[in-house]
Amino acid sequence: MSVKWGEKPYFSVDHYLKEKYGHKIYKIAIDGGMTCPNRDGVLDTRGCIFCSKGGSGEFAAPFDREHPSVMNQLDAGKKLIDSKTDESTGFIAYFQPYTNTYAPVDYLERLYREALDYPGCIGLAIGTRPDCLSTPVIALLDKLNDEYEDKFIWVELGLQTIHRHSAIYIRRGYDLPVFEDAVRKLNSISIPVIVHVILGLPGETPEQMYQTIEYLNTFNIFGIKLQLLHVIKDTDLEKDYDERKFEVLSQDEYTDILIKCIEKLSPEIVIHRVTGDGKGDMLVAPLWSKNKKNVLNTLIHTMKERDSYQGKYYETTGFINVI
Repeated sequence: MSVKWGEKPYFSVDHYLKEKYGHKIYKIAIDGGMTCPNRDGVLDTRGCIFCSKGGSGEFAAPFDREHPSVMNQLDAGKKLIDSKTDESTGFIAYFQPYTNTYAPVDYLERLYREALDYPGCIGLAIGTRPDCLSTPVIALLDKLNDEYEDKFIWVELGLQTIHRHSAIYIRRGYDLPVFEDAVRKLNSISIPVIVHVILGLPGETPEQMYQTIEYLNTFNIFGIKLQLLHVIKDTDLEKDYDERKFEVLSQDEYTDILIKCIEKLSPEIVIHRVTGDGKGDMLVAPLWSKNKKNVLNTLIHTMKERDSYQGKYYETTGFINVI
């Protein structure tokens, strides 16, 4: 097979951005100082079972509650980018920790505009929950999408799985129709959707993980993040792991499952992640995932050995819902 996506046998976000902008594009993680309905008592106070105290945003700059500023965080992030390259390059402002549409709309608008107006920002990536896209939030995203025609707004939705037993276990807090409605809302205002999926959730078989991929193929989504399950310190998931209620995937198991997911995935969907970025001092397991370069090299090498590529077994037939 002739590789269509540069040196990788799958449609990576790096390839997508290089094709569009002519060079590598970096992300700067932004903390908008928000919380989550799974933490503030609306749904729960414990958060999702796997989520760290930092709301899975440990790579974002610290949020200053007395003087909240996106600009200061972008200044710090831009210095890091400048230290990596001599090129004049743009960046994506990534609102990452917690739920980044879960705040008053005027507050969201101020933060989003501050990022979009920052020199060199080519667009926003907004991490959120499907149940936190109210009508006013959708109207705001639609307005900004129209006003900033030369930039983009991506919305990242944390789905993780389509299986009800897993959703209950991880305390996701919403049912599948809520996700489906969120995708329809975002499609209606031409906002690209990126979906987060966790591979290796306790109790899920490989076949159930493949069913989540086949389900997502039936939607108009722009991208996907395939995340290896990480056990992070001071989470309820760590307690279950310590009590040996489940085992994490080995690197060989993960590589095999990941490849089969990629083979089933539509070749039109951009892959934004194939492993994860658990912060080293917080990661309990699997420790092999700390060597991200090895994980990526092993994936690509194994895919080439198998003559594997994204969409190899993609089918356009309708998806039968499962529980």
